[in-house]
Amino acid sequence: MFAAVALAGAIARGLRQSVIPFYIVSGILLNPFVAGELTEAVLGQEFAVGLSAEATHFIELGAELGIVFLLFFLGLEFNLDRLLASRDRIGTVGLIDLVINFGVGFVLGFLLFGDVLAAFIIAGMVYISSSAIITKSLIDLGWIANEESSPLLGTLVFEDLFIAVYLAVLSALVAGAGDVTEAAFSVGLGLGFILVLLILVYAGTALFTALIETESNEFIALRVTGVTVLVAGAALTLGVSEAVAAFFIGMAFSGTGRAEKLENLLEPVRDIFAAVFFFWIGLVTDPMLFAGVLGIIATAVVVTTPTKLLSGFWSGKVYDLDDRRSTRVALGMVTRGEFTLIIASTVLVVRDRGGAITAATANEINAFAVGYVLVMSILGTVLMQYSAVFETRLTAWRNGE
Repeated sequence: MFAAVALAGAIARGLRQSVIPFYIVSGILLNPFVAGELTEAVLGQEFAVGLSAEATHFIELGAELGIVFLLFFLGLEFNLDRLLASRDRIGTVGLIDLVINFGVGFVLGFLLFGDVLAAFIIAGMVYISSSAIITKSLIDLGWIANEESSPLLGTLVFEDLFIAVYLAVLSALVAGAGDVTEAAFSVGLGLGFILVLLILVYAGTALFTALIETESNEFIALRVTGVTVLVAGAALTLGVSEAVAAFFIGMAFSGTGRAEKLENLLEPVRDIFAAVFFFWIGLVTDPMLFAGVLGIIATAVVVTTPTKLLSGFWSGKVYDLDDRRSTRVALGMVTRGEFTLIIASTVLVVRDRGGAITAATANEINAFAVGYVLVMSILGTVLMQYSAVFETRLTAWRNGE
């Protein structure tokens, strides 16, 4: 597994593409559905990653830690005071993005699956952009210090906060098994846990600062990891997404003023477990299922790419940007990635444990999520790389040239 993701990362770097699709594909190629079947047919013996229960358990645990560290780092980027200072504009661009893309996604999901819960899942998948890929692209392209970064990051902040609540509600709904009272209790418990975490972020700065008041990098790394994983595990036990808990713990540590040091210390840990998470998504995906969802994937790409372009361009105008920079905002928001897959992983857990969604629907939604992310992560990255072409053409068109 580690050799495969290392090679996949090298290939992605050579092609100047996001590593996420390559990690997923490496998992698909080495899973029992591909490598296992191929080696069985050729050699008479299966050779694939994840054939044993022990290996599968290890990779699943690593994948969960990948989710935790990805969301912890996103929380680490967001200081609560700074968010509150820009809340009006962030709220405006966030609502534009939410109404257009979540709304269209819900309608699309219902038309494709004919089920309200499935529509709710699809709406979240196509609504949420990839904070990780977009932020990395902003840095690589040198846009991070430009004016267009403000509406991009503002929208991502809104999406991340919304998805925290969304994941809590989703986890409760898919596990509710039709019991309205039980589902309502689960939703209330999840929202209550989030409220406690928000209070902790707001009032616990002194506590989190004291935790990392040491000159030993080893102790700092261990303490931050210990707190983050402990709280994430507690959330999971209560039926709340571990990703949500990790996000708020990241925000809490951001308030200590030592976010940059924590990023430098824990970035390698995040990258390793994130690679395991994306590999695991491919590992549990049967590519033969793609044949049944190609039409759904194509429909979603055709429908949801223009909606992100529209909401992104409009968001640029909210920040008083010109057409060229608003175009960059529009192109930047197209990418989907880790959050879509986190939603898919939530559905997979429910499939394995039983819940309010059938195994067949869960498998279909997972296959859709993987295929959709593969397409949109590559498409979004390419659009950002070649934004100059679109900027020039739009400016010429707006000027009547």
